[in-house]
Amino acid sequence: MTHPLRFGIWAAVHGSRAAHHDPDEPDDAGWARNRDLVLEAEALGFDAVLVAQHTMNPYDEGRDQLEAWTASAALAALTRRIEIIAAIKPGLYHPVVLAKMALQIEHVSEGRFGINLVNAWNRAEFERAGLPFPAHDERYAYGREWIGLVDRLMRGERVDFEGRHFRVEDYRLKPAGTFRPRPTIYVGGESEPARALVADHGDVWFINGQPHGDVAALIADVARRPAAQGRLRYGLSAFVIARETDADAKDEHARLLDLSRRDEALRADTRARTDTASVMFAKTDAAATRHVGTNGGTAAGLVGSYGTVAERVGAFHAAGIELFMLQFQPFEAEMRRFAHHVIPLVRR
Repeated sequence: MTHPLRFGIWAAVHGSRAAHHDPDEPDDAGWARNRDLVLEAEALGFDAVLVAQHTMNPYDEGRDQLEAWTASAALAALTRRIEIIAAIKPGLYHPVVLAKMALQIEHVSEGRFGINLVNAWNRAEFERAGLPFPAHDERYAYGREWIGLVDRLMRGERVDFEGRHFRVEDYRLKPAGTFRPRPTIYVGGESEPARALVADHGDVWFINGQPHGDVAALIADVARRPAAQGRLRYGLSAFVIARETDADAKDEHARLLDLSRRDEALRADTRARTDTASVMFAKTDAAATRHVGTNGGTAAGLVGSYGTVAERVGAFHAAGIELFMLQFQPFEAEMRRFAHHVIPLVRR
């Protein structure tokens, strides 16, 4: 089976992705930096940008935090080709309101918008706002009912629904279906409820960065399940360190690891606010002494010479990964390096 190969970036919504004390990386989560970053990524040929959703900075509450949905709407108006994917935590928005927002951004972008359904892990983000933060599996049950409604509303269906969490009476949203049936639905999470949810409601499953064998096993498990939306596609998060030689890349990885040790107090504060049932944090916290980056980071193994990184991208692609959602540090300089030296090798 052949499938497309696309490269995306994580927007710098809370600043640095690896180490917060890097003199070469501005710990800047502001709109101007993110706007310029995404416009340059589009010019370099990247295919997508993921705008993660947090209302407060999840790593340091004293730092800036970009708001995902207003920023995505602005990016939709400024860009012409790149896909804009906004993360959404269902507990923060009623499905009718969110579906209308998604359709508006879909219309502004002329069919280049996607939503990334995520199961929130930062308890403080909800509890300090007086919002409920149920247990892990209960949040997925809520999210399942939520995305079922959002899906129908984004398709322009007239919806009458009464469930455990929501009641919607004779609701229909317009405009819908102008460019395609609805925006793309991405789903994150690797727990059993997450896998069942993506098979039932997702178009693309986002997998956190981890070794090739683990990724292949995850894809095999979900691929065995009937997919309600047709053929399910797969994306992978990864932090990239590419250099002229494997040794140079290894040295840079060591430099970032050394810098990240200065962030231990920040990580401890984050752990204290994290749902202990989160599969992502169970994996990434255990590997923090060996890897840098969020959502798995360098655990995906995209560290090495340009040829090594291109070869490993090819292996993941052969296993079924279509979209690589990438992180870099310093972001702008390393994004350019990847575009100029790695993407051409992969395309060949």
